[in-house]
Amino acid sequence: MRVGLFATCLGDTLFPDAVKATAVLLARLGHDVVFPPGQTCCGQMHVNTGYQREPVPLVRGFAEQFGDPSIEAVVMPSGSCAGSVRHQHGIVAERYGDAALRAGVAAVRTKTYELSEFLVDVAGTTDVGAYFPHRVTYHPTCHSLRMLRVGEKPLRLLRAVEAIDLVELPEADACCGFGGTFAVKNAETSAAMLADKMRHVTGTGADVCTAGDSSCLMHIGGGLSRIQADTRTLHLAQILASTRTQPYVLPDDTDQLEAATR
Repeated sequence: MRVGLFATCLGDTLFPDAVKATAVLLARLGHDVVFPPGQTCCGQMHVNTGYQREPVPLVRGFAEQFGDPSIEAVVMPSGSCAGSVRHQHGIVAERYGDAALRAGVAAVRTKTYELSEFLVDVAGTTDVGAYFPHRVTYHPTCHSLRMLRVGEKPLRLLRAVEAIDLVELPEADACCGFGGTFAVKNAETSAAMLADKMRHVTGTGADVCTAGDSSCLMHIGGGLSRIQADTRTLHLAQILASTRTQPYVLPDDTDQLEAATR
């Protein structure tokens, strides 16, 4: 299948390894991955902050970049951005766009997927040949859980990973407190929600907390680093892209890997 890869703003600027892992994973599964070079922000942050007219050029750009009929699916390592394309783009186009924009949005939104959705629902697989010998807990992000309703799909993928020790996260469906500008405008509330999330994450004894959104992982990971926790954060795509022949190496394992290869 010819798949268009959408990097997202955070992926492009702060977490490129998650985007690269998505491309590696999809290619390993036999898909033809293309990266439209003119892609920009999906406009989610504008809509979420109440500026619905301003992202019209971004919505139009997304529809143009991924509207090529040869692109059979648009995949992104982000539940929030996929939710924006599938739900918010239609609202923006209907209220402030023209007929061409409405048609373009309608054509693209139906073939847009968050990574776990694509793998399970479209590619029809849960075992992607991954290998990750670490203790892992999974945080279901709000948009993937409540807007896209991906449900157990990420967990089904994780359960099939070879050598993984997957542990349940208490109160997993509770928000981590990020919410984009919510964390800025409501800093005290956000910090309290983050403290609860970190307490549950560290209580699992996991080496890694994973999720399908880099934004939430940035928030959780920042908090964990400030309390010098042993748990680190890693995008779901990076775990699924890790194999026995090309494993993802946690920083603490670097010395052991070097010693083993001497």
